[in-house]
Amino acid sequence: MVFVPCVLMPVFARDAGMPTDRSDLTPEDAARVKAITASATDFSVPEKFELMQGGASTSKKRVNRDAFSQSSANISFEEEGTFKLGNALFRKLWVSSPSSTQASDGLGPLFNARACQSCHLKDGRGHPPEGNSDATSMFLRLARQAETEEEKRLVAEHAAPNFPDPVYGGQLQDLAVPGLAGEGRMKISYEEMPVTLGDGISVSLRKPTYAVENLGYGPLDPRTTLSPRVTPQMIGLGLVEQIHPADILANADPDDADGDGISGKASFVRDPKTGELTLGRFGWKASTPTIREQTAEAFAGDIGISSPDAPRHWGDCTQAQTACLDRPNGVQERLGDTEAPDPVLDLVTFYSQHLAVPARRDIGKPNVLRGKQVFYESGCASCHTPKFVTRRDAPNKAHAFQLIWPYSDFLLHDMGEGLADGQQVGDATGSEWRTPPLWGIGLTERVSGHTFFLHDGRARNLTEAILWHGGEAQAARDRFADLPATEREALVTFLESL
Repeated sequence: MVFVPCVLMPVFARDAGMPTDRSDLTPEDAARVKAITASATDFSVPEKFELMQGGASTSKKRVNRDAFSQSSANISFEEEGTFKLGNALFRKLWVSSPSSTQASDGLGPLFNARACQSCHLKDGRGHPPEGNSDATSMFLRLARQAETEEEKRLVAEHAAPNFPDPVYGGQLQDLAVPGLAGEGRMKISYEEMPVTLGDGISVSLRKPTYAVENLGYGPLDPRTTLSPRVTPQMIGLGLVEQIHPADILANADPDDADGDGISGKASFVRDPKTGELTLGRFGWKASTPTIREQTAEAFAGDIGISSPDAPRHWGDCTQAQTACLDRPNGVQERLGDTEAPDPVLDLVTFYSQHLAVPARRDIGKPNVLRGKQVFYESGCASCHTPKFVTRRDAPNKAHAFQLIWPYSDFLLHDMGEGLADGQQVGDATGSEWRTPPLWGIGLTERVSGHTFFLHDGRARNLTEAILWHGGEAQAARDRFADLPATEREALVTFLESL
């Protein structure tokens, strides 16, 4: 990790009102943090504490399909009970209104899934519909960029990230309650693209094209762009939330002032409660600042369930969808004024914050250590920042002052035209994506039953995922492509150990 003295902190951070130093640390603590998060230089042995990717919260339980569903190892006995209650609500199947099961009332009317677990199966990574599988863990974001001066002002002031389709809203919802038509179905076609590596080995990449068929409410606005998104894995979210903003902003270089070709930039968003600018760190385009907001938006957008932080009883239904708005909602006054009142939102948020990161595996094997060195030498660590130390003043002591290894800088990077979706989301352009954390990536097949990677699952394995990198990552991608096969295999082996 690169540490920048506060006097050199980029001006954009100060202008946005972001903290420019670790005010939670004493000078002695700051020195310890700087030393422990310094980049690795010795690749002959594992680094100190490398086994415990999530610090003291790391799960050391047996690796199986439930590897992403374990609670943080350092929470209290009482918190374990809260975690289990949150898990039950995360798995809860919601039903359409009106219903005799009033605590589960309010599904839709338009929706993508009936439960959080339906998209985040086993708390793992989603996948594109392959063969007979459905599209529950992948959906299409619908939006257009600003066009008028007023719309451009709203985006510039972070009052709106973009503008939804006037009929279909912010995402395509393929399911609906009885008697109502779904919005349509995502259609994907693939073109195989052969790529020859430096040693003559050929790899085929599949290039997707997206469309919508069986539209239920007329045509999409011609300006609406389609952005496919698979659901990300859930582990370590609470730790990411407690990385100090100053440490994320220290790695930002939006104008590439150091000339290394990497110009990561922060995503700034409005805090939904205070209206103040804050750092976006969740979602494929870093458009959400907190896990609670992410949870509330998923309830409303994916399931059609209102909550105190997103009190939209009809979910993503637009004013043009009158049949949807005429449906009854599931608010029960004796429980609260939303379908998922505070206790529900609190518990699911707590559950999401305390899903543990599994311990590393095989960290001392020669091929893993060699792969780690290749990872650094190829430039992958320029964006996939290995280490952070979380805040001393984290609200929950389980997250406080933990050395964690997410392998992400949580910044936006231009990934080139090959991965571009053409959809602006706040500060993120149509070719920019947040660097996804890599911890747990080696357990994807064990937990989720597949090896589909990137934001839309186009990559069928880690090699394909790397070869799709472009833009700021083009140089690192090219170094990987030019490596001998044994070196490429070592790098992949290292990733599989995370």
